[in-house]
Amino acid sequence: MDENQEKLDQKVEQIKQVIQKLETKDFNFYFFTLDTKGNPTAGIANIYEHVKMLNELGYKACIMHEKADYKLRGDENGMGISDWLGEEYANLPHVAIEKQNLNISPADFIVIPEIFSTIMDQIKAFPCRKIVLCQSYDYLLELLPIGKRWDVDYGFTHAITTSEKQSQYVKNLFPTVSTHVIPVSIPEYFAPNVTPKKPLVAILCRNQADTVKIAKSFYLQYPIYKWVTFKELRGLPRKKFAEELKDSCLAVWIDDNAGFGTFPLEAMESGTPIIGKIPNLIPEWMTDSKDGAESIKNNGVWTNTTLNIPELIATFMKVFLEDSIPQDLIDSMRETTGNYTSIKQKVVLENVYNFLIEERIHEFNNILNKEAITV
Repeated sequence: MDENQEKLDQKVEQIKQVIQKLETKDFNFYFFTLDTKGNPTAGIANIYEHVKMLNELGYKACIMHEKADYKLRGDENGMGISDWLGEEYANLPHVAIEKQNLNISPADFIVIPEIFSTIMDQIKAFPCRKIVLCQSYDYLLELLPIGKRWDVDYGFTHAITTSEKQSQYVKNLFPTVSTHVIPVSIPEYFAPNVTPKKPLVAILCRNQADTVKIAKSFYLQYPIYKWVTFKELRGLPRKKFAEELKDSCLAVWIDDNAGFGTFPLEAMESGTPIIGKIPNLIPEWMTDSKDGAESIKNNGVWTNTTLNIPELIATFMKVFLEDSIPQDLIDSMRETTGNYTSIKQKVVLENVYNFLIEERIHEFNNILNKEAITV
């Protein structure tokens, strides 16, 4: 047997082993995650949900982080993953890049959030399938060098997003990147309270200064409502967050650059009406399409400016005290609830990742089926 034939046989055997690994789930999903040092974020919660569900489906999925001191549990300096997300999430497999030789094989998958173009550049030579997880379209171009492309320059040929609107945005920028949509799920503990709502306004703004401005403006304009309490939910453990939200009679949301908008959905699931500024990328759950025209749903009190939010809060407090919240608002909220459950997310997630795996198997089978393999 000549040397070329021996190399060819070795390559064929290696490809067969990769296919076998893919078919028997003997490979790894690595999800790169930033260490927020215990600061809760919806995007990281969703990454953990993907890892948790993939492990439940029999795959080997893990959180991949840069430093070995990734904060899983709280200490005197603050919370860890177990404190704000839950112990079952902290117990998921974690692997640090630091001081470790990660043996990444062609059968593996690496999933990188959209903002980490520097990480994409560092791992572009890895032989595995590389996927971008795009949850916040606003971060997509933040660190991406001018003229660089996910697929051509970094080898990221696939992207997963959380909404059809974000998927279309990615396609407009990278037409040759294959995009897939896996919506976010709202945990079951976001549910209506059995006791009456309290005169609390739960508020969540991307810019913390907006929270202070709204509260100050409200009290100045409507001193009659000085007994109304604003509760900022930023930084709370997720279950505590849900408890505060279900107790509140109203939720206020400002996030111009939201990619999906989990907070309004969490409020609706909690039976709490929402006042919010319409974000730049309007999510599907906020719109109706009829006769080719898109209109804003009545599942919240939506505005194009933050200036009238104190007035809208005052108007709502009046109808709340009179027990006369408009029925059409309540009905529209109820129509929106139940559409983003963990069960539904898991079904879509399984279909998307199964497709990606089958596609990868098909690629390697095509190589085997070629009449000649370049050595």
